[in-house]
Amino acid sequence: MDLAAFLNAFIQHWPIWLVSVVLVVAAVIDGWALKVPNWITFPMIISGWIYSYAAGGASGLGWSFAGSVVGLLLLYPLYSVGGMGAGDVKLLAGIGAWVHVEHTWQVFVATTIVGAIMAVAMVIISGQWKHHARQFVHIIKEWFDVRDPETLYQIAAERKPRMRLLPYGIPMTLAALGYFASQGMYF
Repeated sequence: MDLAAFLNAFIQHWPIWLVSVVLVVAAVIDGWALKVPNWITFPMIISGWIYSYAAGGASGLGWSFAGSVVGLLLLYPLYSVGGMGAGDVKLLAGIGAWVHVEHTWQVFVATTIVGAIMAVAMVIISGQWKHHARQFVHIIKEWFDVRDPETLYQIAAERKPRMRLLPYGIPMTLAALGYFASQGMYF
């Protein structure tokens, strides 16, 4: 692909490129600080709504809003029991604001797969697979025994400083970039 063709594709698909750049920045910050900040997520969500309205009117805004809601709903249950940070949830909502429901679902599925692979790799690299297996079983048992999201959240918050954490913005970014590329959304 020559430079003119690349620039033409970039101009034609700039929303996906913009989302990708924002995701890479979020992943770097999440990897460094274990947090996806609001100054990334809120503007991502709001600008997605604005873009969708400008590009598709009320219908575009509706699909964008639906994508955000789906992004929130897919990860909120895990957040509510302390399984991830709010920034990760808002990051998927931001993706939804830009790429709407169908693509948000696909990014979520891809993120689940990439996140699971990364988590298993982290466990294998640590060499403490028995410890992590016991911890995993203990957490699942808590979910069945406690059943109160607020209590589970508090238990997870107390346990968090002693755990090896996976900054979920990283697998979400890798999954989204891979999905966008596989669907020809860049060119």
